[in-house]
Amino acid sequence: MAGLVASTRLREFGCEVDLTEKGTRAGGSMLLSSCVVWRHREWEDFRRECPGGDEKLQRLIWERLDDAIEWLVSLGAPVVWEETGNPRTVGKRFDPRGLTETLCRDVRFGVSRVPDGPVILATGGFAASDELVAEYIRPAAPLRLRANPWSQGDGLRAGLVLGALSSGLDEFYGRNMPDAPWDETQLVSMSQLYGRFARIFDCDGVEFFARDDVTWSETNVVQATARRPQAKAFYVLDAEALQQRVRDKTVAEMVESAPAEARVAPRDLPFDPPPGAVEAVRVVASITHTIGGLRVDERARVADGVWAAGVDAGGIATGGYASGLAQALVLGLVAAEDAAS
Repeated sequence: MAGLVASTRLREFGCEVDLTEKGTRAGGSMLLSSCVVWRHREWEDFRRECPGGDEKLQRLIWERLDDAIEWLVSLGAPVVWEETGNPRTVGKRFDPRGLTETLCRDVRFGVSRVPDGPVILATGGFAASDELVAEYIRPAAPLRLRANPWSQGDGLRAGLVLGALSSGLDEFYGRNMPDAPWDETQLVSMSQLYGRFARIFDCDGVEFFARDDVTWSETNVVQATARRPQAKAFYVLDAEALQQRVRDKTVAEMVESAPAEARVAPRDLPFDPPPGAVEAVRVVASITHTIGGLRVDERARVADGVWAAGVDAGGIATGGYASGLAQALVLGLVAAEDAAS
C-alpha cells in the first residue's frame, strides 16, 4: 500500500519513479487483507488505544486520512463498504485487488536490494523475518505468518545506519489463528476473533488472560499468546459464548470456520475443562505486521533523502492497535509530497 501510494502521488507531481518490489506480485499484505482503511472516530480514542505512540504522527494520520481516502476514490479505487462496520471507527473498505490494480504501474519485480539515492522505504516491516522477530519481539516460539512472505526487514536494515529506532519494537499486530494448516486466501476468514467471549488457557492449563482485559481489537491477547509455551492457547467456550456476535458472524460460526484438527472436545483438553465448557479451539499466535520500526518525523523522513512509509515507520500504534493501511496511505502521501518538494 505505502509504496504504491507514494509512487502514484509522485507521478502526479511529474516525478520520475523507480518502483521496485521484492516479491512476485504487487500489493504486499494489503492484497491479502480485508482492506478496511480506518481511523478512530474520536481523537481521544486513538490516544487512549495507543498511548505509547508518537502523538504528532498519530495526529497527522488522524487528520489527513479522510482526504486521503477520497483521493483513492478519485483515482477509481473500488469501494466495497462505505463504512467500517465498527461504531468506534470511520473509513471505507476497498476491494484489495481492485485497489492494487488502480495504484500499480511500472513495477520492477524481484528486486531485493534497496536502491541508492533518494528513496522511500516501504517494505512492510519485518514480520516475515524469523531472525528479527526473535530479536525484537521475542516470542516463545516462531510466529505463524499471516502476511506476505517478503516483508523481511529490508527497510529496517537499510534505515538503521541512518536513523534511530522507534518505540514498540516488541509489539505486533496479528490474530490468533486455528492451530492447523491454512493459506493466504484464508487469513481473514479463519481468524478466531472472539477472545473476549472465551476463557483462555495456555497448553499447561494456565488461564493467562482474563476476558475483561481483552481489547476490542484483541491485539493484546495475541501478543500475550505469543509469549506462552509454543505460542499457542486454547479458547474454551460455553453455550452462551457461542451465541455472541462479532460483526456479521456468531462465535459459533467463527468456530466452525476452524479446521477439525484445531477443534477440541472439552473432555480432550490437556487440562480439566472449566464448568459449562461445550467447545474449544486450539489457536496459534500469528503476525501480520510489526508496530515498531524506523523513527520518522512529520514529513516521514528518516534522514535527508530517505523516507519511510507504512509499517517501516514505527512507533505510531505503540501500546495498542491502529489501522496499518491508514498509516501506509497517509505516510505514503506525506513521503511523496516531501520528496517532490
